[in-house]
Amino acid sequence: MSSAFDPARNGFLDEDSKFIESFLLGDQTAFDQLYVKYYEKAFAIAKGVLLNEEEAHDATQEIFTLVHRNLKGFDRRSKFSTWLYRIAVNRSIQYSRASKRHANHAPLTEAHEQIAPEQTSIPDPAIEHAMGILSPEDRAVLTLFYWDELSLSEIGESLGVTENAAKTRLFRARDRFKAHYLREGGI
Repeated sequence: MSSAFDPARNGFLDEDSKFIESFLLGDQTAFDQLYVKYYEKAFAIAKGVLLNEEEAHDATQEIFTLVHRNLKGFDRRSKFSTWLYRIAVNRSIQYSRASKRHANHAPLTEAHEQIAPEQTSIPDPAIEHAMGILSPEDRAVLTLFYWDELSLSEIGESLGVTENAAKTRLFRARDRFKAHYLREGGI
C-alpha cells in the first residue's frame, strides 16, 4: 500500500516530512515532535500580533489544534513551517479581532525573548505604544519580518500573497508604525 505522501511526487523533501508521514500513519508522538519544534515560533507570532501573553498562549493552543485537525489536508506545495506560520498569522489576527481586550499589552521583549532569550534591552515605550495602535495585520507582517526574520518570499507564502504584495504590506506597515512612533515622541 502506498503512503499518503510521496516526496518525489510533491517535488521536494521538507525536513518535517518524516514527522508528518508518521503522524498520518497513526503515530501521535510524531505530532508531538512538530509541536515541540514549532511551539516557540508560533507563540512568538501570536504574541507579536496580540501583544498579550495570555491571549498568545490561548491562540497558540488553537493554532496547534487547527494544525492537528488539518494536517491530513496539508498539500506540501510549501514547507510545513510556512503552512504553520500562515495558520499562526491568520488565527492570531482572527483572535485579535474577536478579542476586545487590547488595553493590556505586554512588552514586545517578552515575545522576542521566546526565541531570543539573550536579548536584554528594553524597547522604547513609544515602540510599545506604536505597535499597539497598529492593526493585527500590520503587526503580523512586522513580526514575521523583524522578529522571525522571514524573507519577503516566506512572508508572502505565510500570508497567502505574492512576494510583491508582502513587500508592499511591509512598506505600508513600516510607514504606519513610523507615523505612530513619531507621534509618541520616538526618535
